[in-house]
Amino acid sequence: MQNAALERVGLAEWRYQLLPLPPKIFAEAVAALPGAGFRGINVTIPHKRAALAVADQATPRAGAIGAANTLLFGQDAIEADNTDAPALIAELPVKVSGASAVVLGAGGSARAVVWALLDAGADQVWVWNRTPARARALCAELGGTPVKEPATADILVNCTPAGLAHPARSFEELPIAEDEVMEYGCVVDLVYGAAETALVSATRARQIPVVDGLELLVAQGALSFELFTGRPAPVQAMHAAARAPLSCGPP
Repeated sequence: MQNAALERVGLAEWRYQLLPLPPKIFAEAVAALPGAGFRGINVTIPHKRAALAVADQATPRAGAIGAANTLLFGQDAIEADNTDAPALIAELPVKVSGASAVVLGAGGSARAVVWALLDAGADQVWVWNRTPARARALCAELGGTPVKEPATADILVNCTPAGLAHPARSFEELPIAEDEVMEYGCVVDLVYGAAETALVSATRARQIPVVDGLELLVAQGALSFELFTGRPAPVQAMHAAARAPLSCGPP
């Protein structure tokens, strides 16, 4: 997706590449990247909180969220930002101000989602996590209300990896049943991959507005592209590349 964008805008000398980094060497490896010619990196799970920690400075958004998915390498500093939050709000097909929302999960992506919803004026944000203590900790820090069971709401956002390994079996790992998607006015699934998740399929089948993981991948990636290059992102080219066959991945 990013390489397609670079090609489209004529930055043939630039290259976006995969860097698998175990958590134990993440900070050390990131510190070496500016000297190796990197302009910046996107960060996925499980490194989003660690990415904020290694940065010399952070945007107010990333600092408030407590997690970063984008690092920019300047001459003398590493800056952290979070494009997950604005991407979510931009892609939601429903009004957020005054709405209620259920967020499934309490990791780095969930932090961005909870912050984004509250910042956009959501009236109530409920957070569920398989480990209740993590939901309580997130809400104590960012706001929202931890819950033992998901409630009916205007918006449902899945920030768990349910469906990542087996897209057709996402409901086996979620705290809602397939028919219960009818209790939400809009459903968002951050999981993306070559196949549509059961959560997304069930939502589409019931003609409920849905945002899938690839839409969010492109939206946050376009914002990161603009930070990396200083150029407008060719969103159409990025969409086409993202919809090409790929293996499953986390947001």
